[in-house]
Amino acid sequence: MIFRQIINPDLGCASYLIGDDKSGVAAVVDPRFEIDEYLELATYLGVRIEHIFETHNHADHISGHGRLTAATGATIHIHKLVAPEFEHEPFEHGDEFALGSLRIKALHTPGHRPEHTCFLLTDTRRGEEPWAVLTGDSLFVGDVARPDLAVERSEGARDIFRSLQNQLLGLPDYIEVWPGHLGGSMCGGPGMDLKGSSTIGFERHHNHMLTITDEQEFIAESISSLGAQPPNFKAIVALNHGPLLTEPLRLNLLSTAELARRLPDGALVVDTRDDLAFAAGHIPGSLWIPLRKSGFGTKLAWLAAGAAGVVFVCAQDQDAELAGALAAAVGLTGPLEAGGVLAGGAEAWSAAGQPLQSLERVPTDALEALLQADSSVQLLDARERSEFELGHVPGSVHETWHDIKGVPDGLDPGKPIAVICAAGLRAGVAASLLQHHGAAKVIHVVDGGVPKWASLGGSLSSGGGTPERALA
Repeated sequence: MIFRQIINPDLGCASYLIGDDKSGVAAVVDPRFEIDEYLELATYLGVRIEHIFETHNHADHISGHGRLTAATGATIHIHKLVAPEFEHEPFEHGDEFALGSLRIKALHTPGHRPEHTCFLLTDTRRGEEPWAVLTGDSLFVGDVARPDLAVERSEGARDIFRSLQNQLLGLPDYIEVWPGHLGGSMCGGPGMDLKGSSTIGFERHHNHMLTITDEQEFIAESISSLGAQPPNFKAIVALNHGPLLTEPLRLNLLSTAELARRLPDGALVVDTRDDLAFAAGHIPGSLWIPLRKSGFGTKLAWLAAGAAGVVFVCAQDQDAELAGALAAAVGLTGPLEAGGVLAGGAEAWSAAGQPLQSLERVPTDALEALLQADSSVQLLDARERSEFELGHVPGSVHETWHDIKGVPDGLDPGKPIAVICAAGLRAGVAASLLQHHGAAKVIHVVDGGVPKWASLGGSLSSGGGTPERALA
């Protein structure tokens, strides 16, 4: 039997190549938009990809089913409730499929979405008992799926509870659990693990959500810790519903003169280099989203959805291929095709005599001295609201980084603004947003954040907070 897990670390997505090497038949479950790895694996293993199975209509990333069926002629299988706008074979609960010695059984597990389905796997060469279940976006390692991307959240949580109790937890403890997402995905809760697999038995005993046996308690717990919904998710669902997307993203290579011409027309520049390079000098008004940190695609979707055109600035031109692939995975092909990538990057821009903007960086252990030395410095906390309420630097103003649409209320754009988060990444993105919106002097707090501030002896306030320092 063939079984390979393929992970997209940026989005925390897991897909699977499964099949039977002796019969030469394989299937891909929940394919990502970039399909080369499936094709290469199939060639290496000597199998034909004849089937594509979707656990559900995805809300956080663009499926590769269109590109994969165009490349292989494979049949797309998806639950009948989806009724997509492309040729497919619908299935329902209990349907079984045979790929040589591999038997696949559909287990309808609504909750994350009404059509959600898990796939129970049996290798008949070894025995008639199933050995693994592909749980998609229902059961994760350490957590369960979020319930608010298709139906009212309490209704979704109720359905997840019943799917877990009536379907998955009825399986033997030895059944392996292979989820559709790992830690870092926005489709689950904060308990999601980076580990790629588990077992029903281990999750039954160690997954907190599975220890809750009362339906109302489960619903309350499930909806109490929900974070922000994945950006652009309604558009992604619509794109995955069809018609099929079969072409890869192709980026235009832009000269400095062409980019300079487009900037007054509203082109959004996204600098993908590391924080030191961005701080040293970047195109004025550009946003910073580092390519080599997890969550690039998600951050880009939050900030660039709806943009007329997006232009990448990369450390090297070949980085644009990865940036483009991650952008396509979150449904941003339109803005990227209207934009492109700056040839030669920031160095070419500077060499052409174009202006650069810098960003001051201050380590967390120097923040208290900065605030004491200059009473005009304001502090913006760019974490999620729940993090801020648990504990924040006294006097700081809160605005979650992905909600910054201008200089937030309570901050004077003419005075210095220091930006802090939990570790430094979100603060850097937020700092670039403040510059983009015209703040005169922005300071990126690096090498830690609020937790390090506290560990160094800094005081914390809890609750909603008040902007005393900012308004002083």
